[in-house]
Amino acid sequence: MVPTDFQALVHRFYAVQAERVEAYRLFDEGHEAYLRTGPHYDFDHYRQLVHEITQAFCGLSKEVLEIKEQLHQDFNRPDLSEHIDKLQSKEKQKLELTAKLQLAKQKAQDHPEDEGCQEKIQEVKQDIIKNKEALSDILQDFKYDSEESV
Repeated sequence: MVPTDFQALVHRFYAVQAERVEAYRLFDEGHEAYLRTGPHYDFDHYRQLVHEITQAFCGLSKEVLEIKEQLHQDFNRPDLSEHIDKLQSKEKQKLELTAKLQLAKQKAQDHPEDEGCQEKIQEVKQDIIKNKEALSDILQDFKYDSEESV
């Protein structure tokens, strides 16, 4: 393969990451809409959203793993595939934290008298911030290393 294929692969990786960001935005918006249907939540609609978002994340993850494999096999860039492994792990953690935050928000809405609920929300938000910082660091390392070979 020629270097432009490498660059195209790197650009596709960034495009997939942008799609992940958009999927999270839609997931958050959908959850906010779901909370507005309380106290008699429209769970069927929310379940459909979760299903669609899960499918989107699975597809994006599969594509990232294909890119990782190509970088490793076709371009002999185990350094970049290692960054992608780290990224995938942090993305999985981010999704788990996002679900945890959504549950905490619903519990807080259902039990406004429980001060522990707000504390839990803040705790999970802090974990998400740390996770996003780690993701940003990994992406920065990927960018630096991928530009090094150009």
